[in-house]
Amino acid sequence: MARIVDAIGRVREKRLSCIEAAELLGMSERHFRRLRDSYEEGGAEAIVDRRRGRPASNKAPDETANFVADQYRTKYFDFTPKHFHEALCKAHPEFRYGYTWTKSVLYLRGLVKPSSKRGPHRRRRPRSALPGMLVFQDGSTHDWFCGRRAPCDLIVTLDDATGRILSAFFCEQEGTASTFRGLAEAIEKYGLFSAFYTDRGSHYFNTPEAGGKVDRNNPTQVGRALAQLRINHIPSYSPEARGRMERVFGTLQGRLPQDMRLARINDIETANAWLRDVYIAQHNARFSVAAEEDGSAFIPFVGDLANILCIHEERVVSKDNTVRYEGRILQIPEHTHRRHFVKASVRVQEYPDGRLAIFHGPRLLARYEAVPAPKTHPGEKSETSAA
Repeated sequence: MARIVDAIGRVREKRLSCIEAAELLGMSERHFRRLRDSYEEGGAEAIVDRRRGRPASNKAPDETANFVADQYRTKYFDFTPKHFHEALCKAHPEFRYGYTWTKSVLYLRGLVKPSSKRGPHRRRRPRSALPGMLVFQDGSTHDWFCGRRAPCDLIVTLDDATGRILSAFFCEQEGTASTFRGLAEAIEKYGLFSAFYTDRGSHYFNTPEAGGKVDRNNPTQVGRALAQLRINHIPSYSPEARGRMERVFGTLQGRLPQDMRLARINDIETANAWLRDVYIAQHNARFSVAAEEDGSAFIPFVGDLANILCIHEERVVSKDNTVRYEGRILQIPEHTHRRHFVKASVRVQEYPDGRLAIFHGPRLLARYEAVPAPKTHPGEKSETSAA
């Protein structure tokens, strides 16, 4: 009390500012100003804390705190505090305590540690005004199944204006095929969008020098497909520029593994069905926001999307009217409009399911079924045979 009164006196005499006095007393400036005003109105009696030594009237019973700690230790040990509070309220509707109180119990019991110090202040980039103006895509390698299988990649396609997940699925490894799948799912459900924002992975861009500018004149398969769809492809040159996407993955890494553990999901196929049928809708309802303006920049797509979102490779036909592609020999059948295709430039298209097709300009010459992977026995090496 004496220290507070002395500090108030120094402020009156203008020997200290309110900020300096608050730092001296170890309190916030706002609280010091509140004490100063109370002292000026009612003297020392007005700033006496009469609650000292008395338990709070709204203090939660020890049994409730023990219940929260036991639930976290036994069932929700890998949940974040926020996710744990949501799961606890859902599983026990009678639980009426807030997130802050629940988090404090976990901190006091040593079950979770406070987050590390935040990084430097950065200015938040405004969201796009309309859905479909800018779409992100990225992949995250993580132990999504909590050791029940090898780590794999989660591919997420996200709308910038709303934070809505347009597509999400697990795959063994991020690449061209996963990019095409994410694009196909987003376009088929929502329509074409204006711009596509990604990192500079080798399946997105060709970058002659590590860390340098992308080569716009040498597009990848993804770049070629986006150009056909008239979608502007924007490269990211720093992790901070993808901050919105990184925060989404932080949320997913803190929720998906735990939810799939409770649901006993242990394989990619089941997990993808669960993402599609259950989780994505719940995530969007919980985390998406309203766009700044009414309307949408998505445009319905009318066309053959499958023949755009696939691998395109140019080949020259051999003298026996065959084309070699990835170890296979593809025979071109006879056609009435042309006697042969020797030395003609044709386009081989490889679809996500492994099927192939040969085109001469816009004309389809032939289709080929996928070759199943050869079965191997323990101790034997697989051999790839030409078809």
